[in-house]
Order: sequence, then structure tokens, then C-alpha cells
Amino acid sequence: MALWGIFNFSWETLGIIGTTLKMSFASTLISTLIGGALGLLLERNSFPGKHITVRLCRTFMGTPPVVAGLAVYLLLMRRGPLGFLGLLFTVKAMVIAQVILITPIITGMVYTYAVRCAPSIRVFAKTMGANRRQTYLLFIKEMKGEFYFAVVTAFSRAISEVGAVMIVGGNIQNRTRTMTTAISMLRNTGDFSQGITLGIVLLIIAFALQSVSDLLRKTEINEENF
Repeated sequence: MALWGIFNFSWETLGIIGTTLKMSFASTLISTLIGGALGLLLERNSFPGKHITVRLCRTFMGTPPVVAGLAVYLLLMRRGPLGFLGLLFTVKAMVIAQVILITPIITGMVYTYAVRCAPSIRVFAKTMGANRRQTYLLFIKEMKGEFYFAVVTAFSRAISEVGAVMIVGGNIQNRTRTMTTAISMLRNTGDFSQGITLGIVLLIIAFALQSVSDLLRKTEINEENF
């Protein structure tokens, strides 16, 4: 196979890439808002069963994708409790499955960071006379490096996921086909050229994410040293 033949960027390939990015960005944004808030609230508040809640959260961080996909499928199927919404085999259904998968990851990571950093931040904020809102904003500012890492980790999980999105999305051409589900299908059909193209694109996106994360960390370190 000639090297130039590997890079097969058809309109369908570009559509697959676009669907993947739209799904991954949407699910990561929603999960960041929910998971970040839950992680901070979990650290801030004490209540009966907190240890069990934390343990469950950490358990859900490793939820098998096919289990999440099956749960969402049963909810959204025509005879399911949310079947009337007509979301099954759409990008929205894929986003829901991804949110279920990656929200516990962000919640668990933010909670772990907050347990380590929050006490000293809270003491400093109290010394400076900060109110609750100002203290919350200070948490975010001081822990932004950890937040970046949690978000990058969640996005990486979202963009590389195949099991859940295959179940609830159906891998429908020009609608719900993502890079990972397309690669799986192309391997079965023997179309290795397009499969390699999508695999290379995934690697490029992963490299870009890691580069951005490293750049943000270096910027944060320089600001602290300054």
C-alpha cells in the first residue's frame, strides 16, 4: 500500500470525525459541570454514608462501557421509561451514555484533589475574610491544574469509547458513526485504509490534548514561580 493511500479523507471520514468531536466535547462539558460541582460538594459536606458514597463514586469510575450503554438503551428504548423522547440511535443518546461514564471520573478526581488542597485553601480564605463564593472561586483558581488534568482524562475516555456509543448510537452512517465504531466496522469489512486514517486522527487528537495539558501546567508553574 502506498503511503499516500493510507490518508483517505473522504467527506464521510470528515463527517465521522465531526460527529466524534461534537459528541466528545458535549459530554465532557456536561460532565465537567456536574462532576466538578459534585466533587467539591462531596469534599465540603459531611453526612451519613459519605464514605460509602465516595466508594461508590470510585467504583463507577471504572464502569464497563457496555454496562452504561445497556442501561441507557433500556431507558431510551421504545418500551422504556424515556422511550417517548425518541432519543435512541441519536448523538444525544451517545452523549447521555458518555456523561454517565465520565462524570464519576471527574467527580472522583476533583474530590481527591479537594481533600488534599481544600483545608489549607479554606484556612487562607478565612484569614483573608473571603465569603463562601470567593472561597469557591479560590478553590477553582488554586486547583485549575488538577481540573485541567481531570477534564483531559475525561475527554480522552469519551473520544476513545466504543462499546456504549455502539449500543445506543447504532453506528448509523452519516448520523451516529464515530471514529472508534467506524474503525471497528472497517476492520470487519477489510477497509484498512480508512481505518488507519481514523486511527492516525485519534492519535493526533490525543497528542494535541497532552500538549495542551503540558502547556497549561508549565504556564501555571511559571506563574507560581513569578
